[in-house]
Amino acid sequence: MKKTIAAAFMAVAAGVLAHAAPASAEEILIGQTMPYSGPASSYGTIGLVEQAYFRMLNEQGGVNGRTIKLLSVDDGYSPAKTVEQTRKLVEENNVLLIFDAMGTAPNSATQKYLNSHKVPQLFISSGAARFNDPKQYPWTMPWLPSYEAEGHGLAAYVLRTRPTAKIAILYENDDIGKDYIHGIERALGDKAASMIVAKASYEVTDATIDSQMVTLQAAGADTLISVAAPKFTAQVIRKAHDIAWKPLHLISDIGSSIASGLQPAGLENAVGIITGAYVRDPTDPDTQASDAYKTWLAFMKKYFPDGNITDLNNVIGYSIAQTFVQVVKQSGEDLSRGNIMKQATSLHDLTLPMVMPGLVINTSPTDYQPLKSVVLVRFDGQHWKPLKE
Repeated sequence: MKKTIAAAFMAVAAGVLAHAAPASAEEILIGQTMPYSGPASSYGTIGLVEQAYFRMLNEQGGVNGRTIKLLSVDDGYSPAKTVEQTRKLVEENNVLLIFDAMGTAPNSATQKYLNSHKVPQLFISSGAARFNDPKQYPWTMPWLPSYEAEGHGLAAYVLRTRPTAKIAILYENDDIGKDYIHGIERALGDKAASMIVAKASYEVTDATIDSQMVTLQAAGADTLISVAAPKFTAQVIRKAHDIAWKPLHLISDIGSSIASGLQPAGLENAVGIITGAYVRDPTDPDTQASDAYKTWLAFMKKYFPDGNITDLNNVIGYSIAQTFVQVVKQSGEDLSRGNIMKQATSLHDLTLPMVMPGLVINTSPTDYQPLKSVVLVRFDGQHWKPLKE
């Protein structure tokens, strides 16, 4: 980016102050917490691109004659701060709902509060299983594919292609990592105990994962599954190179952005890495030849010129914003919180231009998960390409 996330956040904060008044009949006021600072700040661009998308939409007349105003505030990826900011958005700014708040731990911290107040916690950026629980949390809904399903897909690939693999797992020590491990173990079945030779966790506040990587290598693993945010994904790739460890490396999608997860480690060190994808790689020539990409690029250049067009997160935010727009369209004149949830849980065969071909969004009152699967892809040194085997 030409601007730093911190500088961009100052502009966001100014926008919040300018639009802190209650929404008018012609305005849909929604809130969001994002890590514009702290250990997960690379995700902050998602909030910025979503604001840009709504800005474009408003210039075009809005949705059903209404504009959408997104109050996006910094929580530093600190659950305590998330609670504080969410309360302000709901109780002082009177937002209709919380939209695409970032992160498993931050959203976990506000889940009970929002549900007790019957405020939609809509399309959050997490694939943790706890957010697809309509019976216990009817006002909470994820957008990302489930971490368990992705972990299952990665492990199923290993089992199919390397049935005698010795697997090491590095994971974030929260629901993200636990869900991935559950999916991995479920895919391996009764072979899990013999195939998984080591596990190591890290905290999002850790400075490095160097010691964990040395421990995992020492276990004799020839396959590594790392469940890590972009900052730590880059460290994993770099450390594996530095200690001359060359396992088959599979990474979680949360760290797969070429711009923030791979490039800092050196793209040449990431060749052969496998992940599960659900949005199109904006650096891939096949993607760039599509009308969908050309439309997205024109939007980025006009409404978010400081955004990095190689960053997958700017595709993710764009797609989540489009999903919300569909919900607003379906809601018609009834923008009550109850009807918003009714429409969000009634999406049928919704296709989004920058979501991977073949993946469609379907939700129901008993299954809030919009995307049910991922597409396995391999990094060829420049782009993510679908696996052939």
